[in-house]
Order: sequence, then structure tokens, then C-alpha cells
Amino acid sequence: MGMFDFLANVGANILSRGNEADKVKELLQRELGAQIQNLSVTFDDGTVFLTGSCDSQATQEKAILLAGNVKGVSQVNDDHLSFPEPEKKEKVDFYTIKSGDTLSKIAKDYYGDPMKYPEIFEANRKVIKNPDLIYPGQMIRIPTLKGE
Repeated sequence: MGMFDFLANVGANILSRGNEADKVKELLQRELGAQIQNLSVTFDDGTVFLTGSCDSQATQEKAILLAGNVKGVSQVNDDHLSFPEPEKKEKVDFYTIKSGDTLSKIAKDYYGDPMKYPEIFEANRKVIKNPDLIYPGQMIRIPTLKGE
């Protein structure tokens, strides 16, 4: 997919000087576990480089978002984070949350129905722990609704 830009001054505050790559790798292993094999993480001046094999496109996207939604990370490069080619590639949009956004508001904008916010929450369960606790600058994935 390439290089993804994030807001470096927002997100989970887990980094400490000198072991940034280790902290991001621990986060990905804790949240995604065996869904990523042979995971390697490097950190250079705000950019996280991910290497490994994901079990799906969704896992790859979640890894990008988990790594990018960390305070101090400005970019994520996933050029070496692979996944098996699916029979039908899922169309996913990435969305950066703005002040005043709720998952219901985002669902209304994307799907025309605010009550479809659980679709967005489920697609981001590893990134969003509580649908009422999102923050400006956080990036999430917006999948196409099933059946569309």
C-alpha cells in the first residue's frame, strides 16, 4: 500500500526514547497476535516501518492504524507487510476523525444511516476500544457495507 501519514502529536502515549520500535511491536503483537507472522518493526524519526505476513487485508490495515495512532508516529510504511490476495478485494476508506465527530455521524455520512455505526466500530475494534471514545486526529477504516 505504501506510506501513510498520521498526526504525530495525537494518539496513544506509549513511546519512550530509544525503544520506540519495541513498543510499537509489543502493541501490534498484543492486539493482533498470530494474525501477523514474522513481524519486524523499525522506527526512524517518526516513521514506523512494518515487515511481516498478515492473514488478511483487514489485519494489514489494522496494523497500519494501530502503529500510526501512536503519539510520536507521523508516518507508517507498510511496503513489506504482506497479506494473501483475496478473491474479492474489500473496498475500504481511511478516515481521520475531526472535532465533533461521532461514529454515528460518520456512519450517516458514509452509509446514510447513523444506526450503522456498529459496522465502523467492528471494523476498528482493535483501534477503538469504546465507540464513545474517539479523538480528533485518530485514523480509522471505513469498510463498504456487506451486500453493497
